[in-house]
Amino acid sequence: MSNQSESDRLFGVLNLHKPAEVTSRDVVNTVQRLVRPGKVGHAGTLDPMATGVLLVCVGPATRLVSILQQAPKTYLAEFRLGQRSDTDDATGQVEETPNISPIAVDRIEAAVADFVGVIEQTPPAYSAVKIDGRRAYTLARQGQDVELKSRPVRIDSIDIVSYDWPLLCVTIQCGSGTYVRSIARDLGEKLGCGGLMTSLVRTAIGDFRLQDAVDPPALNEHNIAQSVLPAVRVVGHVSEYRCSEDEQVIVARGGAFDLHKPQLNRKTIQADRPADSESISKAPPVALVSACGTELLALGEIRRQGRRIQPRTVFIARP
Repeated sequence: MSNQSESDRLFGVLNLHKPAEVTSRDVVNTVQRLVRPGKVGHAGTLDPMATGVLLVCVGPATRLVSILQQAPKTYLAEFRLGQRSDTDDATGQVEETPNISPIAVDRIEAAVADFVGVIEQTPPAYSAVKIDGRRAYTLARQGQDVELKSRPVRIDSIDIVSYDWPLLCVTIQCGSGTYVRSIARDLGEKLGCGGLMTSLVRTAIGDFRLQDAVDPPALNEHNIAQSVLPAVRVVGHVSEYRCSEDEQVIVARGGAFDLHKPQLNRKTIQADRPADSESISKAPPVALVSACGTELLALGEIRRQGRRIQPRTVFIARP
């Protein structure tokens, strides 16, 4: 097999199961070596201790990373109450909170409910957030005081799976930019006992599920093409317009065309708009797909009071 010729044709996303104790960049580098010189990019970094779904876009699909980041993320997390750490998880310097008695589950349920919705959240000091161009974790490891500003994040739901003091297991569905470690920390502070995260599994990003994910070590130059899912799967959570053959020709040339509403399937995008006032004014994208819905042709936007579609990012080749 010619790796270069095969990689040139790859256009889609890999649903990978990131193992513990490796970085998201390690997984991306594994894919990059297999598809070189093709491009790769991932949506949603996982901490080294975390496992689960890591989506890696391949080829022209790297231009869809920002769309993929809008998809809701689902986590299974375990928190330990009665402890605090400098990293907000069990990998840091852990301190016991003295004189703490077990907390009743009804108090925990009431406290958890306050974290659902658009909330202000401060990222952990040991995080990839930049301060004056430097990563916060770099400054924290150097012993510098790290002060990060809070920012709005969207948390759709938190459900208690099990509770046996001091361990609390929850499922969380949230938008991008949310730190589950911060939820553990802030929940513990709200309860007055402290809290940290002991384990984290990302079980889904949008429609991409952990049970369907591929183990990165199983990938090689012979099977990676079969593991790349169609790019149209990336935009499954945005509005879709199915193009006729004539419209596909127009799309390939980047031209606009009149909207035939019966072919438009509208979907609500739960984007993290409160975090960016500029994004509030931006119209959500529309996925322009083939008549049968299996091929992503372009991303576009609806203009002129909903009567016309203008392609913006075109993937289909010009005729």
